[in-house]
Amino acid sequence: MKRRERTRHLIELGGLIIKAGLVELTDDDRAVLLGIMVEAAAKLHGEEREQALTLWRRRGQRAFAADRDGEL
Repeated sequence: MKRRERTRHLIELGGLIIKAGLVELTDDDRAVLLGIMVEAAAKLHGEEREQALTLWRRRGQRAFAADRDGEL
């Protein structure tokens, strides 16, 4: 991945964290944000992986739709 593409990718991922409201809800506590992501990664390593992916994908799609429709 080229530097420009990687930078764009990282900015987009950061935008998702902001869009989800996690920055405000955690008072921008980086340790808490990392802990949330480590917890999610652990769940994805477990037996509930497919269930978690399905649930989170649906929630994410609804959030994108709400944002697109001006509801967020």
